[in-house]
Amino acid sequence: MRIDLHTHSTASDGTDSPAGLVRRAAEAGLDVVALTDHDTVAGHAEAARALPPGLTLVPGCELSCRYGDISLHMLAYLFDPQEPALARERELLRDDRVPRARAMVSRLRELGVPIRWERVRELAGPDAAIGRPHIATAMVEAGVIASVSDAFTEEWIGDGGRAHASKHELDAFEAVRLVHGAGGVAVFAHPLAASRGRTVPQTAIVELAEAGLDGIEVDHTDHDEPTRALLRGLAGELGLLVTGSSDYHGSRKSVPLGRYTTDPDAYAGLLDRAAGTPLTAA
Repeated sequence: MRIDLHTHSTASDGTDSPAGLVRRAAEAGLDVVALTDHDTVAGHAEAARALPPGLTLVPGCELSCRYGDISLHMLAYLFDPQEPALARERELLRDDRVPRARAMVSRLRELGVPIRWERVRELAGPDAAIGRPHIATAMVEAGVIASVSDAFTEEWIGDGGRAHASKHELDAFEAVRLVHGAGGVAVFAHPLAASRGRTVPQTAIVELAEAGLDGIEVDHTDHDEPTRALLRGLAGELGLLVTGSSDYHGSRKSVPLGRYTTDPDAYAGLLDRAAGTPLTAA
């Protein structure tokens, strides 16, 4: 089985529609794909309707979280999207994305970057959870930077950058509690991806494991081989599931679907811990 547990669609900051994403997943030879848009489940219904035969869809989302003053992401899988507490938190996270993005556009303009809020909003689409990649895409269009990844630096909109603005983030321990309360499974996304900015100390992973964290995303393009080995060993010590994924964003990033995958045994462990079930074609 080829299992990719972290992808994004136009419901957040990917460039493929949810339907297009599942079709591409099947074409890429995947057996299982998780749709994990940022702070939203808006793409799940479309993806489910478009599921090709033989492909399994794991509904999920990537929650914006913090540990102290460090931002992080938590992948939530197979939770009840109607459960009130987690649904309210997703709404708060999603609603705060617009003023944050506006603030970053304003700061960039003050720095001489010729982008417009209207274009950023257009790139995101009317219903998407707007994010920094949409701003970065506008910067590429304006010829300010060569690639989307170039925006995520201290010079521009990376964490602590000149034009960075903070947003509402869910306490990581509360995220684990809420995901479990909704019947789901919580996996720490790319926990030591230093190229993205500050990362949590390893003690934070230990503390989160003690609080019920289910797994850590080890095999990810932003983890080099020594980092993967370190995380794999830590997961073994703590009894955490080890996942792997592409973190696919369509044409916005160069990483293809299935670039990294999850071992079938780890996937079975994830299913065992969740109240929800994956979706298959009718």
